[in-house]
Amino acid sequence: MTRVLFLYVFCMSALATGAFAKMPGEVDEGGVLREAPLYGFSGDYRKLSELRGRPLIINVWASWCGPCRDEMASLERLHKKSGGKHFNVIGISVDDYVEKASTAVKESRLSFRNFLDHQLILEHMLGADTIPLTVLVDAKGRVLVKVRGTRQWDTPDALQAIQDVFKIRM
Repeated sequence: MTRVLFLYVFCMSALATGAFAKMPGEVDEGGVLREAPLYGFSGDYRKLSELRGRPLIINVWASWCGPCRDEMASLERLHKKSGGKHFNVIGISVDDYVEKASTAVKESRLSFRNFLDHQLILEHMLGADTIPLTVLVDAKGRVLVKVRGTRQWDTPDALQAIQDVFKIRM
């Protein structure tokens, strides 16, 4: 029963995405993410397209967002469980100040990559008008599901839902 309830909530949150006003440049579910810069907290830079080839879980968060901080530990456990073998997990901070975002990453002991969205390109492209927002993207960059709000990403039901969306077995 718990698994059925989780899958229902997981899918309903994806469907509820349509209830929100679309952000400028937002990519809908089924659409392919455009190229975007990823700025690391230490000044390193890479392109979003460099992460193609493996499914991707993108979590949009901010240091001042309590629900965002609440789900970070479960994302870290999910990341460690997968080990990048089946999918990658990244975080996108919408903080204005790199120091605050960096402190949140250190306090949460996150080992998955996190980036700062200086120009709000990813915030708009992903449709992060509310956070936390977690977006499941296939290996070709196609948006599969957008999940708004806090989840425990490492529960058996969440793991099964992720496997079902990505069509993988862990």
